[in-house]
Amino acid sequence: MNKKTTESIYKKSVPGRCGVTLPKSDVPSEGAIPPELLRKTPADLPEVSELDVVRHFTELSTKNFSVDGNFYPLGSCTMKYNPKITEKIASLEGFADLHPLLPQLRQGGMLTQGALQVLFETQEVLSEITGMDAFTTQPMAGAHGELTGIMIISAYHRAKGHKRRYVIIPDSAHGTNPATAAIAGYEVITVPSDQQGTIDLEKLKNVLNEDVAALMLTAPNTLGIFNSRIAHIAELAHNVGALIYYDGANMNAILGKARPGDLGFDVVHLNLHKTFSTPHGGGGPGSGPVGVKEALKPYLPISVVEKRDDGTYTLNYDLPDSIGYIAPFYGNFGMILRAYAYIRLLGKEGLKKTSEMAVLNANYIMKRLEPYYTVPYGRTCMHEFVLSAQEQAKNHVRALDIAKILLDRGIHAPTVYFPLIVKEAMMIEPTETESLDTLDHFCEIMIELSELAKTDPSRFHEAPLDMPVRRLNEVKAAKDMNLVY
Repeated sequence: MNKKTTESIYKKSVPGRCGVTLPKSDVPSEGAIPPELLRKTPADLPEVSELDVVRHFTELSTKNFSVDGNFYPLGSCTMKYNPKITEKIASLEGFADLHPLLPQLRQGGMLTQGALQVLFETQEVLSEITGMDAFTTQPMAGAHGELTGIMIISAYHRAKGHKRRYVIIPDSAHGTNPATAAIAGYEVITVPSDQQGTIDLEKLKNVLNEDVAALMLTAPNTLGIFNSRIAHIAELAHNVGALIYYDGANMNAILGKARPGDLGFDVVHLNLHKTFSTPHGGGGPGSGPVGVKEALKPYLPISVVEKRDDGTYTLNYDLPDSIGYIAPFYGNFGMILRAYAYIRLLGKEGLKKTSEMAVLNANYIMKRLEPYYTVPYGRTCMHEFVLSAQEQAKNHVRALDIAKILLDRGIHAPTVYFPLIVKEAMMIEPTETESLDTLDHFCEIMIELSELAKTDPSRFHEAPLDMPVRRLNEVKAAKDMNLVY
């Protein structure tokens, strides 16, 4: 929207709450709609009472799985409880009623200074948590943050006159990593994992050269394993002029314990919904802030929230080397606000306790289920771990079958068939928010299912039976878009 349009809006406005001016009306004036588009007869809408409507939608809501109602052991997609206090804060009138086109300062009255302060302080605290020098809160999802980070890396190499073609990614990586690199114009080199479940160091050395722009790593990785050689790997990358990128999907495991910047990473993205308990998926939207080291600050997207000498906050658009706009306005503010409140609520020691409990819970479940399922990498895990249903598959009960029957037990399915390097993978992440009773309940069901796979495997193949929609034929559904269930 240009300046002239904005001024015309304010000229036609009337005083509103909190001194904010609002448009007189958004109802079209008479004659605004062409006659040929107007209805000749009233719409045939159902006549129902408020009570009927409330009951209808309440009944629909009970058919949904949600973190508030069910255990979500989704590995690598941290699904933990969203504290209601952060929801309350996000609904405060002073935040919820703001519009991004409101001016930063208006005749001495600070209309948006509180929101800008939240953005600025979130950037500062995320920098401290991750060991970065600056952050942008603009990216609107984890994958969007990845793309922003790789675009920053690309801008850095261009400014240095480097002509780099490749991005190195381990075979255990999230699928968004190679997709992001390809979208940014790079070719992907995949390096296999070693027997310990971490990137094969010797094979990595064979492909690291001055044609490599970046190495993308998740720490701990998607197997739930922390690579103790990560600082050495970063040094190897830096020795050939490559940068190292931190996929922050698993930051929940090391929160307050280790900082990616201290480990040698140059760029990091965080998933606020995974690490800082903002709503996830349908309850989103997402948010994927990106942090960078000092050398990469000039390339951050515009605008950047800054603090003036007089204590007020402003948006700086004067960044000639910036990668430009990557999102409308300043990111998903409601999610950033929730994460900010969550961090302030927990504090330094609370954040440490988060990772400690997440790691403890994951190891507890892994040890309880180890006698009943295959554990491909028998190491102490971090916040998540991978089981394999290879033994159950001998009786024609696959990971997908176990995932489906868990729905009948009131538990959301874990992530299955990922990472791709584990056959019949079931990736489990309990998070720190679940009680011991919930963990034991889940373990007992998984143990029961391992026995059922031996005695009555046919029970798995029609599951779920108690859901509103019966089990889909995924292959047929993918091929026939007109298929109706």
